[in-house]
This record gives sequence, structure tokens and C-alpha cells, in this order.
Amino acid sequence: VQPASAHGPSLRALADRAGVRIGTAVDMAALADDTTYRRTTAREFNSVTAENVMKWESVEPQRGVYDWKPADDLVRYARAHGQVVRGHTLVWHSQLPGWLTSGVADGSIDATELRGILRDHITTEVKRYKGRIQQWDVVNEVFEEDGSLRNSIWLQQLGPSYIADAFRWAHAADPRAKLFLNDYNVEGVNAKSTAYYELAKRLRAEGVPVQGFGIQGHLAIQYGFPGQVAENLARFEALGMQTAFTEVDVRMLLPVDEAKLATQASYFRRLLDACLGTRSCRSFTAWGYTDRYSWVPGVFEGQGAATPMDEGYGRKPAYGKLREGLIAGR
Repeated sequence: VQPASAHGPSLRALADRAGVRIGTAVDMAALADDTTYRRTTAREFNSVTAENVMKWESVEPQRGVYDWKPADDLVRYARAHGQVVRGHTLVWHSQLPGWLTSGVADGSIDATELRGILRDHITTEVKRYKGRIQQWDVVNEVFEEDGSLRNSIWLQQLGPSYIADAFRWAHAADPRAKLFLNDYNVEGVNAKSTAYYELAKRLRAEGVPVQGFGIQGHLAIQYGFPGQVAENLARFEALGMQTAFTEVDVRMLLPVDEAKLATQASYFRRLLDACLGTRSCRSFTAWGYTDRYSWVPGVFEGQGAATPMDEGYGRKPAYGKLREGLIAGR
């Protein structure tokens, strides 16, 4: 493990040369409190994503009462460090504000009102950051593993048309931002990614501004590497869409050992290579880059060590493999 200040070009410098954005999700508390984190985020990445602070529960905790400061702070940080921003996320079934979910549950917010609330939310947030967000994850995690639409509050109340509506509203609010679908377990060709392919194909044929497909890339070494990743990217590219890896991490069962770290490193490299081998893939984002702030241990019991740096910002083999991949380039 090498210290984060070790010599050699940063991931960012290599990514600039390779013509790709290398990004990270940003933990805003860490950005405020941890100087090493602040410095390393600026040094290593030319793209940032808000891990949580652009989600609905964060920006509108009470109805009509907005808290933009953390999101504003991230956009300001990115501008100061010459980074682009991925906006995450406008429509999701999770991390919704309590006033919204309880209002729907008790019937005080009906379907007509809910549609207006969703339109206003998308319009307000996208307009606020107009010209300052490169890509938006407009609609997040709308399919189940079998390729059926997730039975979310949005599908139940509004029917499937909410997906097209969300893209149209976002596009009207910022015509230049690239608008993405985004999900997990869609790295390779499977029922879920095929459902996205068919949806994107149909919506684009109808003139809906669905411009990108975001592949989260939350992998776990105990489940093996997904098949047909390059083929999956290629079919979305053939629709005329951009592709991106948006939330990459590779978790493992603890404790860590060298063999697991080597497997993890190969998974990071294989995803990056798939991106670099696809002209439409212009962005590769890790869901955090140091185990000090990773979401994994809090969600997956007994698992962790999912990012390219350890808790002390030491570079794991995964960091080296990302660097090698960027040097090899397209």
C-alpha cells in the first residue's frame, strides 16, 4: 500500500490525457472536516457526484422549505477545482422526504398533486444548477431484477409515464445537461439491463430526451464479475446514447487479504477498460475512494474495503490498476 501523496501522475492527470472523466462521490461532512480528503478529492478527480446532498430528502426536508447549502458548497468546490458535477438524483423510490411519503400514504396528497410536486421538484433543482451540472441521474433504479418496473410510489400513483415526464421536465429546465437513467446490477447483459435498453429505445423513438445510461458498478468479489459488459455498453451506444459508470465500488467479505485485493483490483480495471473501449463512455465514477468514508460497511454486514484507498488514504492495488488502465487509454 502506497501513501496517497506518492509520486507519479494523479488519476485525474491521466484521465485528462485519456479523454475521460474520472470521478468520485463526495461526502460533504468529510469535505468540510478532513483536510486530506479535501486535498485528495481535488488532486485525483476531475468529476464529482454528491453522495447524498442533492437527494430530495436533503434539499427539501419540509415541504417548500429548501436547504441548498450542502449542494451549493459541492458545486462551488467543483468549480474552484476545475471539476464537472454529476447531479444525483432527481427521481428515486428511496431517501424521499417524510412529508411526501406520509402525505401519499394518508391520502392527503393525491396523484394529480403528486405529479405537480414531482414536476416542481425536478424543475426547481435542475434550474438552480443550470449550466453547472454536466450529467443528471434523472430516474434512478426503476426496474426490478426480472426487468419489471419497480412498484414504487411513482409507479403506483402516476403510472409508467412518470419516467418520460421526468426527462422532459429536466430537459426543459436545463437543455444542455446530459440526462441519464441509472441503476445497479446492469453492468452486463441481463433481464434488468435489457429492460433499460428497451425502455431507452422506445422513449428515444418518441423524442424523449433520454441521453445516457448510467451503470452503477457496485460489485462484490464473492459474486464474480458480470458477463458481457462491453456488449451491454455497445448496445446503448448503438442507440446514440452516452454511457457512464456512475457508482463503482468492489466490496469483499472481511477480513481483507492480498488475494481479495488483487481480485478487487482486476474488477476495477475490467470496468474501466470496458468504459475506455467504448467511445460513448466518457465518465467513470467511484462511489467514494477511501474506505474511511465508504457506505458499504453500514449496509452490508461483514463486508467492506470497497474503494481504491484504505482508511488512511493508502493506495491499494485497485488504485494502481486504475492508473494502469488510464495510461493504456483508449
